[in-house]
Amino acid sequence: MMLFPSTTHSIVVESNESYIKSATFLSEKFEVGPGKVVVKTLLDIDFPKGHIGVKSFDVEVVDEDGKSVPLYETYLHHWFAVKYIENITMSHYIKQTHDLRNGIEFERNEGMCQGFLLPHYWGLGGESRGTSSNLPDPFAVELGNPTKLKDGFKEKWLFSIMVIDTRGTHDRKGCSECRCKLLNLPNNFYNVTVGINGQLLPRNYKEGLFCCQDNLQCKLRNDFHGPTRNLSLRYKIRWVDWDEHQVPLRFYILDSTDRVRSNGFTPIHDCQAEYTIPRNHYSDLPHVKKANIPMTKGGYLIYGTAHMHTGVINTTLYGQDGRVLCTSNPKYGTGKEAGNENGYLIGMSVCYPKPGSIKIKDGEILTLESIYENKFRTGAMGHFYIYLADQIPNKDFTI
Repeated sequence: MMLFPSTTHSIVVESNESYIKSATFLSEKFEVGPGKVVVKTLLDIDFPKGHIGVKSFDVEVVDEDGKSVPLYETYLHHWFAVKYIENITMSHYIKQTHDLRNGIEFERNEGMCQGFLLPHYWGLGGESRGTSSNLPDPFAVELGNPTKLKDGFKEKWLFSIMVIDTRGTHDRKGCSECRCKLLNLPNNFYNVTVGINGQLLPRNYKEGLFCCQDNLQCKLRNDFHGPTRNLSLRYKIRWVDWDEHQVPLRFYILDSTDRVRSNGFTPIHDCQAEYTIPRNHYSDLPHVKKANIPMTKGGYLIYGTAHMHTGVINTTLYGQDGRVLCTSNPKYGTGKEAGNENGYLIGMSVCYPKPGSIKIKDGEILTLESIYENKFRTGAMGHFYIYLADQIPNKDFTI
């Protein structure tokens, strides 16, 4: 093992023949207090430099002493790592003002959701600690290729995060699901809040992401008093220096709310990102959400998992002929310690098919099926993450 000191972290070269490096970073701090919602964009985060291939990206919330924070204290609704390029002549202005309207261009993943919805390269939620992000050798996410970077621009990364401090709240579960009636919304909320479709939210919007805005407050028990505290994201990245032995992957996010329609030969995607599971007193059957999603460009499936919320039973991606490409199953906590919080979703299983064994054809229509318990639930999500390769080398594979 070799260590390369830095001002904020150490780079570790793991002692194996793959020459995998790793580094653990801390994001800038963000303040939380009982019931408080924090929605932040953290610009220009620390990230490995150069032409590299990322092998894994893992995140958790920690306190000022570096201790892991349990979900029942501060719920990690989501974190997204988003790539952007910055005009180097405007770097100082952007750093001082956080004005993202000029001087930067976002570069999203290969997923098909409209606009800039679900743009990230990595990102999960409360299940982060228990969900593997490792990619098998020789596959990796290629970054920092100087031949692909626009002249005068620098590649950078940001975090988009939402955390909810549920200490002392009337309803921890409902608060973490962003039920509007449990938050102290401003009086003009429905007159000024715009939804995914660019229109004002309807009055019957009762739960979801748009009720969890930065600095809003979940209602607290009258007798509860608790301190504010400063938290951070602690994230570990593993990577290799890029060379001819690495095989690049394409990353897709598929959404089970995607209402695909056609404009002639061109599919038009209409992802909603979240949905509500209504009360159903007449059936004990699970709630199923399906989307049929055409893949313009296929490839060999290397990795698959899902970003879901508590209450999920499983989620499955099917090929056009009905074959199962990947099923991701949940793991629920049974204790009190961070990473095993009782009743919370703490992990999703990952599919690692034998490279070359599952191929998605160009133009193939995939079916994504997300299954939740038949209970009223708000802000449910059904996002499926897949990595595809264009080619499979002839060699043994390790994860």
